[in-house]
This record gives sequence, C-alpha cells and structure tokens, in this order.
Amino acid sequence: MRRDPIFYQMFQRSPQLLFDLIGDRPHNAASYQFDSVAVKEPKFEIDGVFLPPESEPGIVFFSEVQFQKDQTLYERLFSESSLYFYRNRSRFSDWQAVIIYPSRSTEQDDIHPHRSLLNGEQVHRVYLNELGEIRSLPIPIAVVVLTIVKEEQAADEARYLLTRTQQEGFPNQERQNIIDVVTSIMLYKFSSLSQTEIRAMLGLDLTEEPRAIREAKEEGERSLIFRLLSKKVGQLDEAMRSQVATLSSEQLEQLGEALLDFATVQDLEIWLSEQG
Repeated sequence: MRRDPIFYQMFQRSPQLLFDLIGDRPHNAASYQFDSVAVKEPKFEIDGVFLPPESEPGIVFFSEVQFQKDQTLYERLFSESSLYFYRNRSRFSDWQAVIIYPSRSTEQDDIHPHRSLLNGEQVHRVYLNELGEIRSLPIPIAVVVLTIVKEEQAADEARYLLTRTQQEGFPNQERQNIIDVVTSIMLYKFSSLSQTEIRAMLGLDLTEEPRAIREAKEEGERSLIFRLLSKKVGQLDEAMRSQVATLSSEQLEQLGEALLDFATVQDLEIWLSEQG
C-alpha cells in the first residue's frame, strides 16, 4: 500500500491534523497551509511543509511520513530543514519537525548522533500503532490510524468511523472530506476493487454526486497531482499540463499511484501515451 498520496490528501484537506497528532497547536493553526518547498542551491525539495500565514512570523513545521526504513532519514531531514529555515529566517520564528511512522521498528537504527534533537521538544516522532484503538480516538486521528489496520479489520473499522461522523454531527463538508479520505485508504488496501465496490462495502450512497461537488473534488485532485508531479519530475510544459488536465477522475487516481515510481518527465510521457 502506497500511503504518501493519502497523507498528502489528508494534510491538504485539514492541515490542523498535524497538530492533533502531536498534541500541540499554535494559536493560528487554522491559518496554516500544507505545501512543498524547494531550495535552489543546493537544489532539493521538501515534500511536506506546514507554513504559517505570511502576515505574521510563525513556526514552520516539516513533516515526514516514513513507512519504510531509511537509515539516513534524520541526516537528510534535519540538514534540509535547517538550511530552509536559514534561507527564510526573516519569515519564521522557529522550526519543528514531525515524523510519522507506522511503528518504532521503521525508525532508522543509529539515532545517537541526533539525540539532542530527538530528546528535545523540537522534534516529534509519531508511532501510529501506539496512538490507541480506532474506536477510542478522535475521528481525524482514527482515520490516520486506519492506514495501518489489517485488511481483514479495515472494512468494519471504516464503516464504524463513517457512522460516527454522522452520529457526532460533523458539518457536511467535513464529513465529505472524511468519506473521501476513508474511501481512498480502502482503495489502496483493496486495489482489486473499483471505487463503486468500495463505496458499496462502506455502505455509502451509490447515487451520483451533484455536479458542482464532483467538479470541485476533481479540481482538488488535479491540483494535488500537479504538485506531486512537480516534486517528482519538475515543472511541466503547457502541452503536458493540458494532457494531465483532461484526464478523467479514474485516470487521475491511477496517475496518483503511478507517479510515485516516476524519476523523469519521460516516465510521465510514457504513462500518458499508454492512456490512449
């Protein structure tokens, strides 16, 4: 299961979720924006950054979702974060980092060189399997934990969460966001099933959404895909952007999975040519 797009989707829809995970919110949490940022020299891009509003200096939060062991993760994360903070010192009052793991076993083995940061208040390590049982957690955090639930339990837990959103009176847009994210998680867990089959599994209404809602959701999907493509293969020319912009909702979902393996813009060209 490739989880990066799911977490990008969750954080883009609700940046405040990061602060729920670490149990500490800045006073202006509702104004934060989830984005990726680039540093030109030396050239690199940081995938997940929570930026405070430009109108006031604030803390910049760097996030990393790590579901595979990387033995030099902290070396890269801390050096890139420090350099970005240095280059933008006038805008930010402080920086913090949040690393999300499925469990402690995924963390790199040698953490001794980073003991001061890891044992301080500037770095937050979140181990999803230690947050608690889904049915005892607030719904936004429970949805994050759903990403690590085993397939044989996932459908029951997902239906339970969707029922809770209705019982607890979530606003329509917020409930729809949760439905979309839960559906995406289940699509990744059960890759052989269609979206219609997943919605039936979850007990969702299979009737077509109103056109305005559907178009707004598709526009959000395209925006996320363009951001991910920019990170993976660089800026696209107008012709290629037009090709991506005309993809169907189903093709966008397929591209969201495929682009994680792209290394160059030629990989995207090949994928688009295969769409006929």
